[in-house]
Amino acid sequence: MTIQNRYQAQAEAFVKEDAAMQEALKLVRELKLPEGRIAAGFVRNYIWNRLHGRDGHGLINDTDVVYFDPVRVEEDRDHEYESILMEQNPYWKWSVKNQARMHLRNGAEPYQSVEDALSRWVETATAVGVRLNDHNELEWVIPWGLQDLMELKIRKSPKFHDEAYYYARVNAKQWLNRWPKLVMVEASHEHRA
Repeated sequence: MTIQNRYQAQAEAFVKEDAAMQEALKLVRELKLPEGRIAAGFVRNYIWNRLHGRDGHGLINDTDVVYFDPVRVEEDRDHEYESILMEQNPYWKWSVKNQARMHLRNGAEPYQSVEDALSRWVETATAVGVRLNDHNELEWVIPWGLQDLMELKIRKSPKFHDEAYYYARVNAKQWLNRWPKLVMVEASHEHRA
């Protein structure tokens, strides 16, 4: 078993044993969003909490839902999905974003998929998305793998080029204080494949 497979099995075990996360994944599945995933802090913070021996849901600020629909890119559509999710489960603070238009906000070339969009997110450990398929199996989008997430490393994604923003974001979020086992990898160091 490769290290990537081992980390994925561990991450899947964490997610599968949490009933609230399973419910959230089922609600997103019912929306049938193209390439729909729950991403970012929903996964990252939960895994970091578990690896620190804490309740999995502490420090999860919002539930980022991402999808890719180049035909219907109106922001109002995202708000409609958020309202549906809030009606069904207000426990999670839902934030839905169509990645087919997010390149405009980020001043980038158009993204081609959810995976392409996630690969441009700030940190490798944040560039993780998961969904529950119709067979109740987890499907992951992990452009930079799970190694940094599972090894408690904060690293700038190779496709994210604003180092000042990266450092400011990590400091503002106070991750190193909240999760003392985290290690920050300097932005100038290359990502391990």
